[in-house]
Amino acid sequence: MIFRMSKVENPIGVFDSGVGGLSVLRAMRALMPNENMIYLGDQGHVPYGPRPMEEIQKFSERITRFLLKQNSKLIVVACNTASAAALTYLRKQFPEVTFVGMEPAVKPAAETTRTGRVGVLATPATFQGALYASVVERFGTAVELFQNTCPGLVGQIEKGELTSTATRSILEDALGPMLEKNIDTVVLGCTHYPFVIPLIEQIVGKNVRVIDPAPSVARQAKRLLEAAGMLNQSGERGAVRFLTSGDPASMKSLLPLLLGSQGEVQPFVWKGDREI
Repeated sequence: MIFRMSKVENPIGVFDSGVGGLSVLRAMRALMPNENMIYLGDQGHVPYGPRPMEEIQKFSERITRFLLKQNSKLIVVACNTASAAALTYLRKQFPEVTFVGMEPAVKPAAETTRTGRVGVLATPATFQGALYASVVERFGTAVELFQNTCPGLVGQIEKGELTSTATRSILEDALGPMLEKNIDTVVLGCTHYPFVIPLIEQIVGKNVRVIDPAPSVARQAKRLLEAAGMLNQSGERGAVRFLTSGDPASMKSLLPLLLGSQGEVQPFVWKGDREI
């Protein structure tokens, strides 16, 4: 299915390395139910976290070109790793395109922490990127940050294991030392991680705030569309088209768990480093 509509009704393009960006899609659907959307999960290359920056930029550029061919009016890089590695690059390559990316929510954490100690969960590429360093320099100098890359957590979520013993063990290993340091806030710096917020909250307790970045990203997308006169305000609920470079059946099986709804998933096929 190809969207062929007026400009306002053109879809929002959303992409991630896997299913994590569905947490952002979920927030956007709740805030902007009339918008049509295309979601592309590059599960054939998941996880992005350990990959070189140049490779992530290449994948992100190819996906952006595909989404633009589908007449996307706005592109949401619903992946912290891709935002850290490729967002500046994409804006230079496509100066006419409006992008919304992910930024670790260090600012709201720093503004609301009572103990001055904040935990941040993110991928290695996010922590090593200039975007995270810039956020910490601007907003995190007055607080103490404790970081963990949660090895294996993205893979667990990609398998739909949101409450398994193995998933809990990964989170306990990450959060236990932070709790010993008296953190009162946890920042989720990967779009996969909001799907295990209930498990995180069980581990950290009711006195620790967990910050999901997805709602703020949805609000930013809406603000940009409103400012450009591009917000779809029709009375009809928008459609979502799902694609994956991995196994369509696998992603389809996860949609009820992660989104609470069914959907068809189409293959997105890479030939070498190019999509077909």
